Amino acid sequence: MTALDPISSDILPPGILSRFIDGINGLRMHVLEAGHESAGRPCVLLLHGFPELAYSWRKVMPQLAAAGYHVIAPDQRGYGRTTGWSADYDGDLRPFNLLNLVRDALGLVATLGYRHVDTVVGHDFGSSVAAWCALARPDVFRSVALMSAPFSGPPSIPFDTADRPTTPKPEDPVHRDLAALPRPRKHYQWYYATREANDHMQHAPQGVHDFLRAYYHHKSADWADNKPYPLQGWTAGELAKLPTYYVMDLNETMAETVAKEMPSRDAIAVNRWLPDSELAYYSAEYARTGFQGGLQWYRCNTTGLFNADYELFSGRTIDVPSVFISGLQDWGIYQRPGAIETMQTSACTDMRAVHLIDGAGHWVQQEQADEVSRLLLGFVKETGSAPR
Repeated sequence: MTALDPISSDILPPGILSRFIDGINGLRMHVLEAGHESAGRPCVLLLHGFPELAYSWRKVMPQLAAAGYHVIAPDQRGYGRTTGWSADYDGDLRPFNLLNLVRDALGLVATLGYRHVDTVVGHDFGSSVAAWCALARPDVFRSVALMSAPFSGPPSIPFDTADRPTTPKPEDPVHRDLAALPRPRKHYQWYYATREANDHMQHAPQGVHDFLRAYYHHKSADWADNKPYPLQGWTAGELAKLPTYYVMDLNETMAETVAKEMPSRDAIAVNRWLPDSELAYYSAEYARTGFQGGLQWYRCNTTGLFNADYELFSGRTIDVPSVFISGLQDWGIYQRPGAIETMQTSACTDMRAVHLIDGAGHWVQQEQADEVSRLLLGFVKETGSAPR
């Protein structure tokens, strides 16, 4: 494979450096940095989700750096210009489990000379990685900002069952029940775990660029029907209330699903949070890499292959200062019924605030970058080291 180049400086906002760091848990990691010009700054680590990249933090990084922080945003394992991972559907999934993704983050900050970071920030699936960073290594990740995906804690180990008859865990009926609805449906995460999902997106009939345009639009505040509310439970009837980007029509691909919501040319022309020139970076990267690297994360989650590893932390809570930030128009808050309540009542013992930003859907750090930056800076200054 030909060695990849750093991102051209004319694509990035001023002050952001693109470079590669070798030897990070077997990866050659592509990293964006801001505030790198002077040594001794406190560190903030930013972890993206799906289908995003380090580039997704481009609007937040300069604002954090201007306040005195060294801001680091990697292309995570499976994404972008980071290499050293395999997208083989039949290959080993273990490198993509959450604890190894934490090891990636730990290796990165250590290689950069930090024994701790003031705050680890995660968005979407990156929120899960950030949560596990804070859960597993609170000495290194001294506060955590979770964005768009609540954390409800590690899986529990059966308790006080020695003198009771053991019963096998029942199979979750929700997928069968979704398929049996009058309008048959399927959950997107289990669709993402199928062999065909990557091909459906990388070779979408409308092309990768228009696929991503429709996908980002559908999950943003620009889509007028994103008016989320709590669901009553993990049942087919309740989950079917979610938009089709989460609970899809049974016989449709994700490319077909979002194509129905493709914004008009006029709407694209006036989009300021993701103009076509910026979307072009995403579409070029995903056209080159495909989506399977990110989809491997979903497969780890849906198969339950690594639950025994995660159960090592059963009963553990996130005890470092934490904050939750999301778009008010983001259904991601509620896609796992009860998760946001559990996060606040038991999973995080020092939850400082929950901020729901009006005018943002799922892509909150891009849709409302200034407000996200303001909230993050307030949190980091309250909980971390004072910049020099």
